[in-house]
Amino acid sequence: MIRNIVFYKRYFLDFFEEQSETVRRKIDHVLRLVESLELVPEKFLKHVEGTDGLYEIRVELSGNIYRMFCFFDAGKLVIVANGFQKKTRKTPSSEIQRALRIRKEYCDEKADHTRRTSR
Repeated sequence: MIRNIVFYKRYFLDFFEEQSETVRRKIDHVLRLVESLELVPEKFLKHVEGTDGLYEIRVELSGNIYRMFCFFDAGKLVIVANGFQKKTRKTPSSEIQRALRIRKEYCDEKADHTRRTSR
């Protein structure tokens, strides 16, 4: 594995478990590509414009589009924040804002943990 993928809390898992078995298999396949390919094609992983370090994992299946927002921590650690089914041409800003809130929550918890363990 080139990267490790971690699902932060249940934000993504709740979305994942609501999907059909076929969609879950496709999402799993794309996540394995993100973990194992040195250079992941933009078709599967792309930086979200206008954000500082937020990426979207992209999955298409039978004309449906699914997106999972993620960010990197410690270089090769990929934190998956949330997922949604994209139904419009443009990614809803509410989903981007949600992912940014989840990233802030993750960073705040990590900083708190670091402060507690360094005492």
